Amino acid sequence: MHRPNIVVVMADQLAPHWTGAYGNPAVQTSHMDALARRGLRFDAAYCNAPLCAPSRAAFMSGQYASRFGTFDNAAEMPASVATFAHYLTGTGYRTCLAGRMHFVGPDQLHGFQERITTDVYPADFAWTPDWEHADTRIDDWYHNMRTVRQAGTALANFQTDYDDEVGFAANRWLMDRGRDRASGNDTPFCLVASFMLPHDPYVAKPEFWDLYEDTDIPLPDAVRTRAEPDPFSARVMDGIEATVVQLTDDEIIAARRAYFANVSAFDAQLGRIVETLDQIGVLDDTLIVVTSDHGDMLGERGLWFKMSFFEQSARVPLIMAGPGVARGRAANACSLIDIAPTFLDAAGIKAKTPLDGRSLLPLARGEHDAEDIAKSEYCAEMTPWPVFMIRRGSLKYIQCEVDPPQLYDLAADPAEETNLATHPDYAEAAKNFAEEVAATWHSAEIRDRVIASQHARRVVHAAMEQGAGKPWDHTPTRDASNEYVRNHMDWTSTAARSRFPRVD
Repeated sequence: MHRPNIVVVMADQLAPHWTGAYGNPAVQTSHMDALARRGLRFDAAYCNAPLCAPSRAAFMSGQYASRFGTFDNAAEMPASVATFAHYLTGTGYRTCLAGRMHFVGPDQLHGFQERITTDVYPADFAWTPDWEHADTRIDDWYHNMRTVRQAGTALANFQTDYDDEVGFAANRWLMDRGRDRASGNDTPFCLVASFMLPHDPYVAKPEFWDLYEDTDIPLPDAVRTRAEPDPFSARVMDGIEATVVQLTDDEIIAARRAYFANVSAFDAQLGRIVETLDQIGVLDDTLIVVTSDHGDMLGERGLWFKMSFFEQSARVPLIMAGPGVARGRAANACSLIDIAPTFLDAAGIKAKTPLDGRSLLPLARGEHDAEDIAKSEYCAEMTPWPVFMIRRGSLKYIQCEVDPPQLYDLAADPAEETNLATHPDYAEAAKNFAEEVAATWHSAEIRDRVIASQHARRVVHAAMEQGAGKPWDHTPTRDASNEYVRNHMDWTSTAARSRFPRVD
């Protein structure tokens, strides 16, 4: 069978609600819009954990991250866990990761042949939460309202520096694949280009900030902001200082404007990658996927960042375009664990390890798919027990052992204002969801594993702080003695080989 190239362009902390491609009239995402017009937009795609590392582990593996212990942003994915990169590399694809994947631990490749940039966050156990003191605010590395209050514009910061590097490296790698094709090498490739934006801090470059000079930036919905938060949300609000730091309307608008600007900056990076694919002649033979690891509440319900199962935090954009992909929209609920099975399906690979997800290719081809479900979990900061979510059809159920359950009918109540968990008309649905949660996850067993993992990681981290072992942060390798023009090379041959398109 013919095997397409695969290119993933991944944002960090991008909710579909904050994109023009999903109907937000204020946000400019022309390249995402164009991709959605020529491909399929998934309208109920979810992350499998509203936090970076566990979400990305689920995305890479096609499994729920709690199965192998990637509970939080300081928990590693074991090297023995097979990812779609392992499968693709092992069956002849050339594979590359440019940018973020928040791998923790010594394995910084997880199946990719090349990783051409470092990550932006530490790869060690420093950010380990403490469930035995779950109500204690983490001051040294946890989110807080300073991020919101300092929103605005800057010529550069660490995020824009990082994304500039990732964009350059990804496009150059693709250009090298064009050079390969010009030399007769048509090996299929998989590139994951994973950017930092629009993740907070909410600081944007002037050229993107200025796009929103005359835009009416709406404030969060006032009704839901005043509503009494559920216990899980209340813990998160305490953790991010949202209950003690009062933001002005101007501060909120500035943060949202900077976020919108950074969405446009990510969209520009997407546009350059699509342009490069077109320039090297592989656009029509490449399955392109645009997504994110989770969303951002952006002030809705008084919440910021992620760590929530409300729509702006738990849902992700998911757009596919490429060979065989139909044009239109898919209403079925799905999630990031479905991406790995989809890639294996597209490449004609049969999985030899367990997968929790399903292939989305039938939906992508415009076929009927009876599956309409997404499941997610949260085992990180500001909770003493795991929190679970199931979206089936239009109903969303959220459960934690120490909190009252929540049930929302998104068809009738898209803003999730009315908790139906105790409503008599939804009693059977609530009962069925509770049974499904119990069948999918064993909450007490997971809690024990989380706490044991936290204990062990703190011991290891303390030793590493005293010099035990080398840092795990990825350092890209390069051999300068074989780059550009060197004495052992024929100058004219090097010039001809590097020129693209080739001249015979």
